[in-house]
Amino acid sequence: MIYRQLLFFIAATIAALPAGALAKETDPAIVRVFTGWRDVASFKHVTEYFDGRENTRGEAMLRTQPDQRAGYYFLVRITNPGAPVAVNINVQLVMPAGAKAREFTFPAELKSGGGVLNLGFTGTDWPDAKTNPVAWKLEVRSAEGRVLATEKSYLWEKPTTP
Repeated sequence: MIYRQLLFFIAATIAALPAGALAKETDPAIVRVFTGWRDVASFKHVTEYFDGRENTRGEAMLRTQPDQRAGYYFLVRITNPGAPVAVNINVQLVMPAGAKAREFTFPAELKSGGGVLNLGFTGTDWPDAKTNPVAWKLEVRSAEGRVLATEKSYLWEKPTTP
């Protein structure tokens, strides 16, 4: 009888955990996130003058409007101890003009070992260079939708009061 109650307690505890709480050692992890506006000129490298192609220096450039470079970027350094994996990066933004969060999804391929992802909100998806989000939340999700890693700004959640 006590074993059945113990098993029920363990199952209930696991079910109550947030989706990302059951992360595995082989899951990707977010090391750090830097945010800010980037002008078109910040992407120009000398090689582009010769061949006309953008030189990303091995970093993934994922943009809401791929033909537009200027915008607000999340530079995400990520580690991936497992095999290469296809993921979706889900970003929720609370903007100064609205109370409801806007949501964007970027499909990405994470290499073994990790790397850098540049998530750009470009073109009409970002108001201007002077605008900053009020709060944001970033989730790395598996193809099945399981949260593998998450990071958020300080203002994303209301602090708990003692």
